[in-house]
Amino acid sequence: MLAINSADDQVNPPELGLMEKLMSRVKRGRYVLIPISDRTRGHGTHSLPAVWKRYLADFLSQIGQRPAAAK
Repeated sequence: MLAINSADDQVNPPELGLMEKLMSRVKRGRYVLIPISDRTRGHGTHSLPAVWKRYLADFLSQIGQRPAAAK
């Protein structure tokens, strides 16, 4: 699982520390906190793939490299 948030998200504020706590329960989970910039738009950043698409591409390339599970 990949979870992405922006540091200026008012709906899911990173200051609560929930993602860091909960992602430790997710096997092979990854959490990305995008720093505030002129490109982020708070909670609306989720609808701006130009901001987060490289994190998704990196995640997808990593899971594509995992060895297949033993049968």
